[in-house]
Amino acid sequence: MRRVNCPSGDVIPAKRVLTVALALASLIPAFASSQETAETYPSKPTTIIVSFAPGGSADAEARLYAANLQALFKLAFLVDYKPGAGTTLGTAFVAKSKPDGYTLLEITGSFTVIPALYKDLPFDTTRDFAAVSLMSRQTYVLVASPSFPARSFKEYVTFAKANPGKINFATTGVGGVSHLAGAWLHSATNTQATFVPYKGIAPLMLDLAAGRADVGTAVLLAALPLVKAGKVRALALMGDKRSDLLPGLATIAEQGLADYDYSGWTGYVAPGATPEAIVRKLSDGFSRVAKLPDVVAKLASEGGLAVGSTPEQLRQLITMETVRWRKLVNDTGIKLEE
Repeated sequence: MRRVNCPSGDVIPAKRVLTVALALASLIPAFASSQETAETYPSKPTTIIVSFAPGGSADAEARLYAANLQALFKLAFLVDYKPGAGTTLGTAFVAKSKPDGYTLLEITGSFTVIPALYKDLPFDTTRDFAAVSLMSRQTYVLVASPSFPARSFKEYVTFAKANPGKINFATTGVGGVSHLAGAWLHSATNTQATFVPYKGIAPLMLDLAAGRADVGTAVLLAALPLVKAGKVRALALMGDKRSDLLPGLATIAEQGLADYDYSGWTGYVAPGATPEAIVRKLSDGFSRVAKLPDVVAKLASEGGLAVGSTPEQLRQLITMETVRWRKLVNDTGIKLEE
């Protein structure tokens, strides 16, 4: 039998060398086929991770997009939940997931808040994720108890300056975007309020209607029924545009705070090393879904606006808000343990 010398001095039968070579060669097609490309993606189900509990608006929006992406790509898009630790559990899971386009993360404004509030995060929101698409914006409104003296944002600022720290300002939790949006408002007007955290928007709105809280921030959809019933008073819209649902209500910017613009939003990211071609294909799919008449109408009925952006536009938003919230937290000393 012919033998082959190896560098170690051992002698290996030529037949064994041939067997190993053939085995390695047989693996090449399988290895090549495992490398996903934009042309082959998707070839199996894709999972969208939601970092909130089922049943909320984030869940509903994720399911809306998943159903339409499934119809578009002819393959399943599944929604899975990993809530907890201020959305950091689900975020960490996706950061560590295989960067192949089959695990996506639904993000909201909280994605840009957590770097300012949490120390020693096991991920970097600007490095470990690839932006895919900003899908929607949600209108927020500044609302007050019917017994509160102010009837507009201008009057609110006047009252707040005359009564520093005496206003009970309701937010959904400590350190969330609702809290930070309120803190930004007061920092920019050099006013003070006592922030009162609530576990959800429903008890917050009930306390406003009952006069147990003075003023608060709320997504327009949650506030609208009580506003129309006269049980709470809308002082201003917090974004840069008026809403068809309350067309007579001016924005905070229109009422004197020119640079103020806070809107809720929902977007999607993938693990950071996901190939750009796959990210682009996903972004194109999300953008096409955002233009569907049923999706546009559904979001509009809830006070939202369908967007469907490029990856660059979402990345720009993430960067801008991350810088803003970090500066605000540093300037105001907001901490999670408040």
